[in-house]
Amino acid sequence: MRHGKYPLIIAFLVPPLLLYGIFVLSPYVQAFQISTTDWGGYTADANYVGFDNFTRLFRDGQIWNAIQNNAILLAVVPVVTIALGLFFATMLNMGGRRGQAGVVGVRGTGVYRLVYFFPQVLSVVIIAVVWREVYHPNNGLLNAALGAVGIDGPTWLGDPRFAFWCVLAVLVWSNVGFYVVLFGAAMQAIPRDIYEAVLLDGASRLVTVVKITIPLLWDTIQVAWIYLAIAALDGFILVQLMTDGGPNFSSDVIGLRMYNTAFASDTRFGYASAIGVVMFFLTLSVSVLALRASRRDRIDYS
Repeated sequence: MRHGKYPLIIAFLVPPLLLYGIFVLSPYVQAFQISTTDWGGYTADANYVGFDNFTRLFRDGQIWNAIQNNAILLAVVPVVTIALGLFFATMLNMGGRRGQAGVVGVRGTGVYRLVYFFPQVLSVVIIAVVWREVYHPNNGLLNAALGAVGIDGPTWLGDPRFAFWCVLAVLVWSNVGFYVVLFGAAMQAIPRDIYEAVLLDGASRLVTVVKITIPLLWDTIQVAWIYLAIAALDGFILVQLMTDGGPNFSSDVIGLRMYNTAFASDTRFGYASAIGVVMFFLTLSVSVLALRASRRDRIDYS
């Protein structure tokens, strides 16, 4: 039996590893290979051009504009989403009045959780279409509300000053509910006695969140930041459906730039693959830096 366990292990491991290699690793390798060619995507001709695509990429102003927008998303979306998630989760778990039941959340916590989490059951496409109608300059809910108080709303998605920030707001709105539930579940695992002792010592709720909640939830916050950073480096579907990168490329992102390069009229798959390679290393670098920067000693409160 001892000598027969290795064939059994191999028999169970080889098929999934083979499938993973074919459907996950192989496309990555092919993308690296295609990025060194001038392949158009629909022909058999693919001439080797070496690093010409990467040289051209670093001189492409549209690419740098898209990267700049992604950098803003990376700096704003995780911070705002996590801050709102922590605030709402704190209110739902310890925002109520203290009484005989100890530290409790606000009334109607279950309803609020349902409302916050509701965007997660919608597809990104539906979210983009709904918010595109909300931002509609003539029939949109937002301008209708502003008009009710005598304010003429702008053309939100048609104005270069607002289009990018409108998409950013939707990206935060669509993600914050999930992290409210995630942080709330993590807070439920923290013993109530800790909060009771701190509040009895006279600490404010803000001090309690900063000194107690955040350190104890640091592992969860770290994971949330990485996922939100990856989402900020993408943002493709929302941008494509809401603004298509416009107006005048003001809301363009690197994912949409890669898509348009590959599937626009000139169909430059080789150049698009080079953009994809850059995206791969950017995402990998952000994840590694986030893990190293947020490394802390694990706190055990059991």
